[in-house]
Amino acid sequence: MPASPSTARAINDRLALRLLQQEGPLTAGQLKQLTGLSRPSVADLVERLTASGLITVVGESGEQRRGPNARLYGIVADRAHLAALDVRTEGVFVLVSDLLGRVLAEASVPIGGDTGTGSAVEQAVAAVESAAKEAGADRLHTVGIGAPGLIDPATGDLRDSAGLPAWHRILVTTLQDRLPGARVTVENETNLAALAEQREGAARDRDTFVLLWLGHGVGAAVVLDGALRRGASGGTGEIGFLPVPGTGALPAATDCDGGFHSLVGAAAVVRLAAECGLPVPGAPDGPGAAEAVRDAVARTSGDAAAGRFLCALADRIAVGAASVVAVLDPGCVVLGGEVGRAGGAVLAGLVRDRLSRMSPLATEVRPSGLGGTAVLRGALLTARDRAQDELFAPPER
Repeated sequence: MPASPSTARAINDRLALRLLQQEGPLTAGQLKQLTGLSRPSVADLVERLTASGLITVVGESGEQRRGPNARLYGIVADRAHLAALDVRTEGVFVLVSDLLGRVLAEASVPIGGDTGTGSAVEQAVAAVESAAKEAGADRLHTVGIGAPGLIDPATGDLRDSAGLPAWHRILVTTLQDRLPGARVTVENETNLAALAEQREGAARDRDTFVLLWLGHGVGAAVVLDGALRRGASGGTGEIGFLPVPGTGALPAATDCDGGFHSLVGAAAVVRLAAECGLPVPGAPDGPGAAEAVRDAVARTSGDAAAGRFLCALADRIAVGAASVVAVLDPGCVVLGGEVGRAGGAVLAGLVRDRLSRMSPLATEVRPSGLGGTAVLRGALLTARDRAQDELFAPPER
């Protein structure tokens, strides 16, 4: 059954908008060439999108003669402002962008473990409001939040998880109250990092891969056939609870001690460094573990202790990675989180060598391509997609 004229127009409009998003400003002639539409159809959609305030003339093409055919059309970037948050146990990182994803302002606020819940929420909200003001945003259209913990697949809310600060969940509802009209969404930080790696980072050429998150805690994100998989309860990737050899115990439903977390969580990494005779960082947290790994990578040439540490760490990581590979056969594992980033190509290469001896399934192991920005980039991409889906949708009739 052929599409109605109004449906066909809506499809053409969204196609043109996506091309302008991906390619940047284009002339009507370039839109005609890229869409395959007739000249009158392109003229009509340009008129509609201009009248709706979604696109405007942003310049002229140097390849054309002056006049209507030379006009370059681009998306009106300030039609909507977006915010992205990376919510961590020790603080919040914020950025504000326009509709095209160009970063206009950034802010961060450390939040100590002894900070009260109300004070922590106020500091985080103030950081968002400050960044929005700096960006010149009168209001925020969409806010994307990345946080540790499980997301309820039925409601989209951050579930109450043991070990996470109470202010994490309250922050989401407070932002919804304090930002009138804003669409606020929250997603697990590892899932957002995987989305960012898929779109902009180490997995751009892969539609199936696993991101292994190695930081203060341990997690994984699974992307199969281009789609992020969350599982029946939102718990896909809770690999810290995976029973593995070498821990001397089994994890419990409320405690991942004895699981994979006990091998490669931050505290375990710091202890391993000490056992190998390396300097011990000040704190057994994500940044501390990353410091130990980064120092070992820098000293690996000719330093036996550093070499022992990295080899032992790679052995441990490969134990968990091999289980994931055996079940999913993803073909590619990306090492993210503070420890994965600190280990870089050196640690990824060691894990790949171990994995090739443990599994018959060919698997690439790559370091994160986005460094410490992966969660923020994922939150921003999610916010931008949601805003564009709404703004680019045809008007209801």
